[in-house]
Amino acid sequence: MRLIVMDVDSTLINEEVIDMLGEEAGVGEQVATITERAMRGELDFRQALAERVGLLAGMDASILDRVYHRTSFTPGALDLVRTAHARGWKVGVVSGGFHELADRLVADAGIDHCLANTLEVADGKLTGRLIGDPVTKETKLEALRRWAGEYGIGMDHTVAIGDGANDIPMIQAAGVGIAFCAKPKTRAAAPYAIDERDLMRAFAIIDQN
Repeated sequence: MRLIVMDVDSTLINEEVIDMLGEEAGVGEQVATITERAMRGELDFRQALAERVGLLAGMDASILDRVYHRTSFTPGALDLVRTAHARGWKVGVVSGGFHELADRLVADAGIDHCLANTLEVADGKLTGRLIGDPVTKETKLEALRRWAGEYGIGMDHTVAIGDGANDIPMIQAAGVGIAFCAKPKTRAAAPYAIDERDLMRAFAIIDQN
């Protein structure tokens, strides 16, 4: 048995959800600039996330539903999940994005596990804050190890796939670490890379290991 753990934004799906929320809130350019710098590893991810979420304060929570309907799965994403399950493997996602959208994507794809942030909502409005501690590069790695442990899967039988700087620790710790259409820093740090937006290409790498 193997465990595949993926990032969500720009990996499982084609979009960056926080940027789309920013567009809906009328602060798209500001949010996208912070996202790009954070994914390149130029900004502290916790601080960058707090700044971007703060820009959403006061927005009606219905924007979450609108953004969900604008998301699209990356080519090969659903086939990857189906193929993994057909082999008896498990699949999880770890996201610096938000449960409010990630949970729906996970249900659509039939994914087994999900770690993401939770947005605080009061009186139907986003407060600009998160509930609980944010998902970081450390908690992504921790989730990979925890889920592997739950199934008795050795780390040498895990696969991690992501595109951003906050995916580097799990990519380097996994038995097979893959940078997917990644930022230069992430691609340079990963043992393997896929430069085409087709997640099914991961199996050519996995099956060699």
